[in-house]
Amino acid sequence: MATIDLNADLGETVEGVPTADDEAMFAVVSSASVACGGHAGDAASMREAVDRARRFGVALGAHPSFPDRAGFGRVALPLDPDDLRAAVDAQLADLAAAGADIRYVKPHGALYHAAGSDPAVARAVAAAVVRLSDRVGRAVPLLALGDALATAAAEIGLPFVREAFLDRGYLADGGLVPRGAPGALLDDPARVAERAVLLAREGVVQAVDGKLVRADAASLCVHGDSPSAVAMARAVRAALDDAGVGVRAPW
Repeated sequence: MATIDLNADLGETVEGVPTADDEAMFAVVSSASVACGGHAGDAASMREAVDRARRFGVALGAHPSFPDRAGFGRVALPLDPDDLRAAVDAQLADLAAAGADIRYVKPHGALYHAAGSDPAVARAVAAAVVRLSDRVGRAVPLLALGDALATAAAEIGLPFVREAFLDRGYLADGGLVPRGAPGALLDDPARVAERAVLLAREGVVQAVDGKLVRADAASLCVHGDSPSAVAMARAVRAALDDAGVGVRAPW
C-alpha cells in the first residue's frame, strides 16, 4: 500500500488561548509540529501536546521560529547566525523538557522561508538540530521545502524530508503564493482532499495558473489554525483512505 504522512502545525497557544482545535486535529493527523515558545506555545501547551501525541499515536515534531511572539513568527529577524542557532536550540530544549520525543523539526513561518533560501539561516537551523540529534542519540530529520535547507542538512548529515501544502496556493515555479495575494489560501475541504490524492498518487499539485507542478513530498500539511482545518483534515483522511493510500508518519 502507498503511504504518506499528514502533518499539522499545532500547540500554537497565544496567551493561553489555542489557535486550533488541537484535540480534533490530533485525532486525524499522523504527525504534529508543535510550537515551542518562539512564536506561540508555552510549557503547559507543550505538555498537552505531548499527552495528545501519546493518546492518539501521533509522531511529535518541533516547530521552532524566529523569537517573534508579537508577529506570530511571521517576521524575519536580522539575527546573527550564532544567536539564531541558540534561539532555535533553546526552543527545541524546551519542548524536550516538556517530555517530547522529538521525531523531526519543521521551522515555522518566516524562519521556514528564510531557511529555505538563505544558506546562513539554513546552516544555523541545521546546527541546532544537530545539537538535538546529539542529545537524543539519533539523526533528527528536517521537514520543509527549500534548497538551502536541504543543502545544509545534507552537508551536516541530517535527513531532509520534503512536504507539500494542501491549503496553500502554488506558483508555476513551485513556490507558494505569498500570503495576502489572490489564491494564497485554500479552505474548501473537497478541493483540498482532491489535492491530497493527486499529490500522494502522482506527486503533482495544480498551480494557480492551472499548470501541474512537480511536488514530490513524503508529508502533506494542513495548517491547524485555518478556520476549516478540522474539516479539511478529515476530508483528506477520508479521500486518502478511499484512494488506498495509508496515512503514516515516516519518522
